[in-house]
Amino acid sequence: MNTLPIQTARTFLLGVIALGVLLFLPAWTLAYWQAWVFIVVFMASVNAIGVYLTLKDPALLERRKKVAPSREQGMVQNLIISIAVLSMLSLLVFCALDHRFGWSRVPPAIEVFGAVLVALGLLINLVVLRENSYGGSSIQTFEGQQVISTGPYARVRHPMYVGVLIMVAGVPLALGSWWGLLILALTIPGLVLRILDEEKLLEKELTGYTAYEQRVRYRLVPYLW
Repeated sequence: MNTLPIQTARTFLLGVIALGVLLFLPAWTLAYWQAWVFIVVFMASVNAIGVYLTLKDPALLERRKKVAPSREQGMVQNLIISIAVLSMLSLLVFCALDHRFGWSRVPPAIEVFGAVLVALGLLINLVVLRENSYGGSSIQTFEGQQVISTGPYARVRHPMYVGVLIMVAGVPLALGSWWGLLILALTIPGLVLRILDEEKLLEKELTGYTAYEQRVRYRLVPYLW
């Protein structure tokens, strides 16, 4: 417990350095206030989730740390998560290049709104994790796992991905790049494929999931899909 503040500060600092390299080097300037705001908002939100899980659900925190293609079940999921990671890294670099060369101009109010979306998406993820202690980063089931149908799971079957989409949609706006939204559009088919493949696994391995699908019809957006 005494080491929690130190761990949190170290994680925050390492995240700032990593994101700084991905953003300020391509932008070739430190006078990129949008990047500073994004980094602070993103890292503060991520660290808040980490502190909460450390105190309330350390087992879930360990599951959340295990994000890598090798952790996924099956070639399809390995490919999807690899593309997702590369897409996110590419999105950051692309937005920084957009800022450097002035390919698009986003109004400051929209940039602030983008930062709010980043925080909102991560807040939704925290709400989901509070409801579902089995919400690991990779697709798998665990001994004793039960179907969660309360909270956000009463509205859609994959609320975690709702938070991810909102967060990722906010990234290019927060960084001042309209063109960055194109990369987001390209990742949506991969997300749909991941969800469909994940549901096949849950139908097979998680007792009661098929009945849950019949009760909660929508995967991401109520009345749409």
